[in-house]
Amino acid sequence: MDLNFQQHIPANFSDESRVWIYQSNRLFSLQEAFAIGEKINDFLSQWNTHGTPNTAFANLFFGQFLIIMADESSQKVSGCSTDSSVRFVKEIEKEFVVNMFDRQSLAFIIKNKVQLLPLSQLNYAFENNFLNGDSLYFNNLVLTKKELLENWLIPVKESWLANRLQLI
Repeated sequence: MDLNFQQHIPANFSDESRVWIYQSNRLFSLQEAFAIGEKINDFLSQWNTHGTPNTAFANLFFGQFLIIMADESSQKVSGCSTDSSVRFVKEIEKEFVVNMFDRQSLAFIIKNKVQLLPLSQLNYAFENNFLNGDSLYFNNLVLTKKELLENWLIPVKESWLANRLQLI
């Protein structure tokens, strides 16, 4: 599995560009991914703030994560624009019968695949050595391009989970 997602992030966007990450509860099929790609293009072509197009990027990563990014260096994304992006993600949920808003499900790279684990089973996974401090975790809490590039895919021991699991 190629984990070098950084090469697909627009280099010309400000490091402070806002980022929203939506994790699907399942991997999209190739056909679904292509259809979502078309929907992303349609959404971005009409996504604006007070009539002015947003400088934006969106893509599906690892077949399971929808990342939307807005470079706000010249124009801030309004609340209405943010609401419209959430409606867009809810449309994807409905059309493809997935859950994109489950914050109790955590994603890891296990055996070279994205694997989801309910937060309630985290201690069990560590106690039984399914995960360890070096396991790669998708930190979907990142808020900016810089954080995305540096802190999205990180070892568990470098994430907020380390305190919870007493790894520190």
